Amino acid sequence: MRMSELQTKNIVNIIDGKNIGNIIDITVDREGKVEDVILEANRSFFSIGVKENEKKIKWKDITKIGEDVILVNTSLK
Repeated sequence: MRMSELQTKNIVNIIDGKNIGNIIDITVDREGKVEDVILEANRSFFSIGVKENEKKIKWKDITKIGEDVILVNTSLK
């Protein structure tokens, strides 16, 4: 699967059913394995360009990658 394919999918938290963002980047370890996906935070006029609002989800917390959605199990707010 390509990164561009992941970026088009909605990320839904199975704990509360909420859409928590879109993937904008990933982090990989030295062996080339994906460690985290980085989500774009909800943007407002005052947060443009602020990286503090980005959220990370561990790859291990992804439970299912479907055709249109990625399901995650995380307590991320």
